[in-house]
Amino acid sequence: MQKRFALKLVAACALSVSAITGFAQQTVKIAGIVELSGPGTTSGTFFNNGALLAVKEINAAGGILGKKIEYSANDTQSNPGVAKGLTQKAVDQDVFAIFGPVFSGSIMVSMAESRRAEIPNFTGGEAAAITQQGNPYVFRTSFTQDTAMPKVARYISDTMKLKTVAVIYVNNDFGKGGLDSIKKALAPSSTKVIGEVSTDSGQIDFSAAVLKAKQLNADGIFAYTNEEESARLLRELRKQGWTKPVVGETTLTGQKVIELAGEAANGAIAHVGLTVDAPLPAVRAFRAKYEKEYKSISDHNGMKGYSGMYVLKAAIEKAGKLDRKAVAKVMHSLKVTTAQEAGVLMDVSFNEKGDLDRESFIVEVKNGKQEVIAVVPPLGK
Repeated sequence: MQKRFALKLVAACALSVSAITGFAQQTVKIAGIVELSGPGTTSGTFFNNGALLAVKEINAAGGILGKKIEYSANDTQSNPGVAKGLTQKAVDQDVFAIFGPVFSGSIMVSMAESRRAEIPNFTGGEAAAITQQGNPYVFRTSFTQDTAMPKVARYISDTMKLKTVAVIYVNNDFGKGGLDSIKKALAPSSTKVIGEVSTDSGQIDFSAAVLKAKQLNADGIFAYTNEEESARLLRELRKQGWTKPVVGETTLTGQKVIELAGEAANGAIAHVGLTVDAPLPAVRAFRAKYEKEYKSISDHNGMKGYSGMYVLKAAIEKAGKLDRKAVAKVMHSLKVTTAQEAGVLMDVSFNEKGDLDRESFIVEVKNGKQEVIAVVPPLGK
């Protein structure tokens, strides 16, 4: 009896010590849980590439608190259920932090597992609901819809002076959240939403959606779909002779959209939190390094993965120790400038919900390239 009790006591002590000293190992284990196949391939691949580039640089410079990052990429297949399973696996592997998923629908499912294990979880998802549930371990690498939409709504109303818009959106958590947010942001303005056109994730044929939007006879279209669908939408708009403004958010004018849509992307206007065409030294340096590493131009997702890794580095260094709870606590009031850490790309601050605030941009696609046509200050200013 005494022997059995002693064994149980030793086991309990071992678990306790493991919980306290789990990060006394020689590496900082980070799991990338990203969309490397399926409809989210473009977003997830860029995000993963950016994270990998940051890891390579940080490790070459000596790591974090003298420890190298050990990063593993795991494919969610753009499936929320798979994302949850991979997050459970990462928890079992006792990782220090998780990067991804990028899709809002997946992070909404998987973040319950990282929260349960008290693991900081950085996401590229933009759905407002992600940080509205009081999860103290989830953090943005991009704007929430509630942060971004007031900025683009102001531009639509005050600068573009559109009196009416039709909204074409993707019918998932990301799209429905964006629809609700843009309607809310435009409600007090002079611009009215006169119609909503729902589309599916991965949709190929946009002819009916565009025809329905044209019949509404709005002054412009607000498009809110994923990258590949945005390219198909722009091509169909061009095919059906649409000549009025098309405006949207980051996913409307991403690099992959421009490549897939070709000339049909010209003229598209979007509010973007991140763009490699921003006239900022740190961003220009990132663009050059990414192109050298991957022989392609990064989109905003690559910038999210890259800057997010440097944000985590800054939070760990501010906490002064590899302690997940301490790092999460630091994150809720973290402010980092590019003077302190160039890898964050732009001066950034985080609030108690895990949402970030920083400058952003209005871009227009001209001659197959994003061109910054306006700089938008942080909402906090």
